[in-house]
Amino acid sequence: MKTFLVSRTDAIGDVVLTLPVCGQLKKLFPGCRVVLLGRTYTQAIAAACPWIDDFINVDELRKLTQPAQVQALQQQQADVLLHIFPDKHLASLGRQARIPMRIGTRNRWFHWLTCTHRVVLSRRHSPLHEAQLNLELLRPLGYTGLMPLAAVGELVRLAPIEPLAHQWQHLLAQRQAGQLNVILHPRSRGSAREWGLVNFGTLVRMLDQAGHRVFITGTAAEGEELRPWLTEHAPFLAGDMTGQLTLPQLLAFIGTADGLVANSTGPLHMAAALGRQALGLYPPIRPMHPGRWAPLGPHAEYLVFNKPDCQECRQAPAACSCLAAIEPVEVLNRIAAWNSLPPAGF
Repeated sequence: MKTFLVSRTDAIGDVVLTLPVCGQLKKLFPGCRVVLLGRTYTQAIAAACPWIDDFINVDELRKLTQPAQVQALQQQQADVLLHIFPDKHLASLGRQARIPMRIGTRNRWFHWLTCTHRVVLSRRHSPLHEAQLNLELLRPLGYTGLMPLAAVGELVRLAPIEPLAHQWQHLLAQRQAGQLNVILHPRSRGSAREWGLVNFGTLVRMLDQAGHRVFITGTAAEGEELRPWLTEHAPFLAGDMTGQLTLPQLLAFIGTADGLVANSTGPLHMAAALGRQALGLYPPIRPMHPGRWAPLGPHAEYLVFNKPDCQECRQAPAACSCLAAIEPVEVLNRIAAWNSLPPAGF
């Protein structure tokens, strides 16, 4: 049985869009073992994916002595190490651990010293989606063609790893016939451009007026930052969930709600992978546009202002109004077309 180490040590959304690599490995090598190398905050994503068999916490790994780190990799008895996200330290560890096949891109100098196979891959100017670009790293393993995005989306799959706490189940269960439980995730922790609190606030009021139930998610720090806005909109909210949910509970909460609206963030990609209605709000500028980062899932969609590769976005990001130009009524109309879904699961 072959063992593959898949290294992706950045954010949650990036890890979700790496899941097709893990799923394709299962197709190319039936019965293989797939181990994700990731950061602490992405461990629950690995546990929620059916294609991933084990997880190596890179934050914990780095606390060990250098020899102990090498030994930890050797104990996996891996046949292949895939550097989906370049990491100089892990690349060096893989070489020291003498993993037989080590795959990276050609445009990282340290991969020339540490990898046995190097793939020609330039992400910045590529027309491909991030998930399609990740799959290109499988070419040395027999991956032969560009997979259509719809087929890639079928490999983006998560399921909640623990039951939703009773108090949150009860909260979501209070909806009436015809109501939707809609999650809004207004912040992005700097990982994406934001639609803005004015727009999200207008949407909150519109959704409440339309008879739907609105929940706000975010970290505890984001909750404190949003406190005046949350207080202002409290009469129109069914729940302020900021700082209330661990990542496993957030997976369960999203998986039980009907859908989520967000900027290009991890929770948006989680919702799409859970099979929820997932509506992403994007600027038109490359490489942040939906052509590269759209959510993938059976009920995933996006809105983007029709101004391809806006130069104001590029030259003066803070002044560009392209993302803010998406009207709340457009978002409301998309949500109005949603259907109530059964809880997430396989």
